[in-house]
Amino acid sequence: MSEREAAHLLDAAELARRLQEFLGRYYDSVEVRDLRPMAGGAHRQTWAFDALVRDRERERLLRLVYRSGPPPGAMSGMPIDREYRVLRAAYLSGVPVPRVYPLTEDPFEPIDMLVMDRVEGESIARRILRDAEFAQARRLLPRQLGQALARIHRIDIERHGLGDLPAPPEGVAPARHALDNLRAMYEEVALVPSPVFELAFRWLAQRLPGSALRTFVHGDYRLGNLIAGPEGLRAILDWEGAHVGDPMEDVGWCCVRSWRFGQDHLPVAGLGQREELRAGYEEAGGLEIDWDAWRWWEAYGNLRWGIICIMQARRSLDGHEPSVELAAIGRRVSETEWELLHIMEGG
Repeated sequence: MSEREAAHLLDAAELARRLQEFLGRYYDSVEVRDLRPMAGGAHRQTWAFDALVRDRERERLLRLVYRSGPPPGAMSGMPIDREYRVLRAAYLSGVPVPRVYPLTEDPFEPIDMLVMDRVEGESIARRILRDAEFAQARRLLPRQLGQALARIHRIDIERHGLGDLPAPPEGVAPARHALDNLRAMYEEVALVPSPVFELAFRWLAQRLPGSALRTFVHGDYRLGNLIAGPEGLRAILDWEGAHVGDPMEDVGWCCVRSWRFGQDHLPVAGLGQREELRAGYEEAGGLEIDWDAWRWWEAYGNLRWGIICIMQARRSLDGHEPSVELAAIGRRVSETEWELLHIMEGG
């Protein structure tokens, strides 16, 4: 653990005191046990722990996760109070997500820390795609991902106090807004223009979806951001990219080639076919799928990931965050170029 991480960590006694403020309406006392850091999380430090809670009649052991604010010098993420409201809304809308505490009727209750149930299971894509333990899950997940996504897109933004989510300006179609923002990002980070990316921008601009529909969008819906068990989907994670946009953005992003992790013949996260995702999406109340819009957003997603790969490599190569891993991600730009050519040729 780095000094920065250690300095940012609440000790168990302090965490217990703050949890008492959260859970005092339900329990007389809270004792924190086995506080430990969890892997991952660029924007927040994440810690697993058990909370022994007692009232006059009984005691219970809650298996929880605590997510802090970003440590000094880290990239800023979604404000904690908004992330709480997003997770609360998803949970109350039937999306498989961890329950957050306190689960109150008021979405605007002041929140300065994020505590949620700890969902056990596997999140590493390689294991989900290859281990025998998840053979049944691999058959079920494409349809389950569609079902969960339909529930995400039906989240009532106003009812759940999410009017502060990032959204396209009034009168601007979500696809147009997304493409313009991506172009600006590309021009800021690209040291050498990519002919394929330039062609992709032109291709996308000429085929903008006509839909002006706006819904809640997860923003990073893919394998690697979910927890699975042998029976399939247990929880959707990483909601910091949530925003208002076109629901097909999530559908296309889920099928980006890089999220197949080598299983390129299975376009839905390396797990199944697009028809399986569509069937689950529509049977759970999602809108009828527009295949042309799906193709557009899948192309957009591959272009977006390619530009993010450039950004990641620049973080290392410019000396801001020297890292072999970040530099290696830059080599994946060629994968996105190949996939974009494949899509634009009609694949």
